[in-house]
Amino acid sequence: MRILVTNDDGIHAEGLSVLERIAAQLSDDVWVVAPETDQSGVAHSLSLSNPLRLRQISERRFAVTGTPTDCVIMAVRSIMIENRPDLVLSGVNRGQNVAEDVTYSGTIAAAMEGTLLGIPSIAISQGYGPGGRENIHWDCAEHHAPGIIRRLLEEGIPPDILFNVNFPNVAPAEVAGIAVTVQGRRDQELMQLQPRQDGRGNPYFWIAFARGKSEPANGTDLRALAEKKISITPLELDLTHEPTLTRFARVFA
Repeated sequence: MRILVTNDDGIHAEGLSVLERIAAQLSDDVWVVAPETDQSGVAHSLSLSNPLRLRQISERRFAVTGTPTDCVIMAVRSIMIENRPDLVLSGVNRGQNVAEDVTYSGTIAAAMEGTLLGIPSIAISQGYGPGGRENIHWDCAEHHAPGIIRRLLEEGIPPDILFNVNFPNVAPAEVAGIAVTVQGRRDQELMQLQPRQDGRGNPYFWIAFARGKSEPANGTDLRALAEKKISITPLELDLTHEPTLTRFARVFA
């Protein structure tokens, strides 16, 4: 099995190294094509106004001056064009990608692009808590991900479906189970713009989320992580809402 590994945190991210080790447990044919710099939050964007520059780091390791989507395209349409990957793994993202993160995440977008190109694809993220980004349980994802990936591949990933896998903020032995979940939804009132001033007194802003207590709905990715479970969410490329399609087809008939 030939595996393409990518991410949105950049070629130097610790989570990318974790994912390389995960992939190495599944195959000895692992290729890395990742962004040159951090591309968190770029979603499924393409670089249309700037050229893509490719830097080869080692035999099967490359950095691209572009988005995660650019990286998958570069890998499949150029670097690996003679022998396409059998699997795309994206991550391990520094922080969970659940609920509305799905629409913002470059990690998920890379898996989405792989799916669009007809390649089974999985996005992998490791949650962290109040301890911050310097206290992440990377060992949780590294320990549990290989078995989950194997089981997904054995069952078969349907066309036009990608999997979004999130690991809870606990040590490997503290994982309470695995839940197949739906995409949750946060309280958007927690989103804030924090106004600040630079050294010259000019205003600037940070987008931030306030911490607040909420009760995630049963069956959601948010609830699974809150219960220290691994969340596996199948995502579909087709965003069409069919009941509404049927309703408005009658309106405009």
